[in-house]
Amino acid sequence: MEVGIVSYGAYVPRYRIKPHEIAAVWGVDGDAMSKGLGIQSKSVPGPDEDVITIAVEAARIALSRCKIDTKDIGSIYVGSESHPYAVKPSATIVAEAIGATPDLTAADYEFACKAGTAAIQTCAGLVGSGSIKYGVAIGSDTSQGAPGDALEYTASAGGAAFIIGSENVIAKINRTCSYTTDTPDFWRREGEKYPSHGGRFTGEPAYFKHIISCAGNLMKKQDTKPSDYNYAVFHQPNGKFPVSVAKKLGFTKEQIKEGLLTPVIGNTYSGAVMIGLAAVLDVAKPEDRILMVAYGSGAGSDSFDITVTDEIEKLNRNGTQSVSALIKNHKFVSYATYAKYMGKIHLRGA
Repeated sequence: MEVGIVSYGAYVPRYRIKPHEIAAVWGVDGDAMSKGLGIQSKSVPGPDEDVITIAVEAARIALSRCKIDTKDIGSIYVGSESHPYAVKPSATIVAEAIGATPDLTAADYEFACKAGTAAIQTCAGLVGSGSIKYGVAIGSDTSQGAPGDALEYTASAGGAAFIIGSENVIAKINRTCSYTTDTPDFWRREGEKYPSHGGRFTGEPAYFKHIISCAGNLMKKQDTKPSDYNYAVFHQPNGKFPVSVAKKLGFTKEQIKEGLLTPVIGNTYSGAVMIGLAAVLDVAKPEDRILMVAYGSGAGSDSFDITVTDEIEKLNRNGTQSVSALIKNHKFVSYATYAKYMGKIHLRGA
């Protein structure tokens, strides 16, 4: 059975903030932060936006592009590390909001920034086994960074939804594999508002080791090399890591350019590689081959070998729903407005 992506949708909040705006508050060199992290701006969720609203918007866009009946959706999984509720699933709200019937399985996933790709793997497995007709996998986050911490310059908001099925597949998932270890590079304990991280420890033993190992394993199993792919999308916690890991693996800047969005919208965590893939699918042509590798702290990577089919030409990929249009539609805010929207300001007694 051919299993793959039937449709997709992405959403990025309109609001943005520049590193210089954040740096000015903390007396830091804005040029140095921007250059060091490879970030020009990052997205900021509005006061009425959260993981669920972002997930719903992305899913609705995905559904508007295809002709599937929502009663045929057999699973909905929402991957995030910033679910609005500690105890109350986001997936059930998304299911009702998009008009899915109760005859489905729904759950929230957590695995740092690869929760969304884990959802894709689950949906693909259920479709491939014949258990469901369609599954909806979503990666959505409104990620947090403590005031003054390096994460505050990159942690942003956004998400993407992918409808997985075996009919009218626009991008076939040829193979997926994962690489997982117990590497505590990033964590947030129950009750803590902001996450902690291991600084430079998050690079070599965490991000690079897992992505390189996972991508290498996939290409070995598929008997492929970097030049066999038209596009590559790597998890992008900042603007420099994905460029560096691409070079280490043998990919060119041209191959990663289309899906590299962190420099302009920041690190959308569970949405990062998924929005990157959506941006690639916006411009991809039949027979194009894509390598996508996610990374989640804690730690693990999911990799995917994907081939675009002729069906993609039937999909409406233009207009305001394209990733490029979402990125262009922006409004910059001050640090005060950003702090208000992100709940960094608390009233006495609140």
